Amino acid sequence: MSNIWAKNSTVREWVESIVIAFILAMLIRTFFIQAFKIPSGSMRLTLIEGDRLMVNKLRYGPKVPFSTKRMPGISEPQRGDIIVFEYPKDPDRDFIKRLVALGGETIEIKNGDIYIDEELVTEPRIKNVYHYNKGPYGQEGQPYVVPEGYVFVLGDNSSSSHDSRFWGVVPVENIIGRAEVIYWPFNRIRILD
Repeated sequence: MSNIWAKNSTVREWVESIVIAFILAMLIRTFFIQAFKIPSGSMRLTLIEGDRLMVNKLRYGPKVPFSTKRMPGISEPQRGDIIVFEYPKDPDRDFIKRLVALGGETIEIKNGDIYIDEELVTEPRIKNVYHYNKGPYGQEGQPYVVPEGYVFVLGDNSSSSHDSRFWGVVPVENIIGRAEVIYWPFNRIRILD
């Protein structure tokens, strides 16, 4: 009889450990950090297909589950950040791009350079990419005012990236977090700029 109690106790301990580990993993994933895999070449050479990275949700404030509200974050999204967000045309898909303009700013692409409020962006993470004029929101000579509460995003591989030039701006509430670290493959491990 004592052997049955010992087996039941062992099973109960295993089940409790698994349940606690699952709850902790869900809390970490929901509020702190989440892993993502790069599916396409739109961010080459910064991120390549198959890179696995960690996205910091705490930086901008994690979303409250089943709500559009956010908890307070450590900072606000900044120009040059690599962000993961819910694609505005299909919220079930997550995209990753570089934030280049904030709400209230006027963006224009001229000769491959980004101008914000008629001033050339000299931020190296943006300046070192040639941005092609494609799509209805990125035509040469057509400045675009980013509405308040939205951000304008571009892929680092501008020639083969569908981004804000094609489908418009991203609501700030759709931002999941900032990409911080490539953790796989081993030879590409690094902190992202």
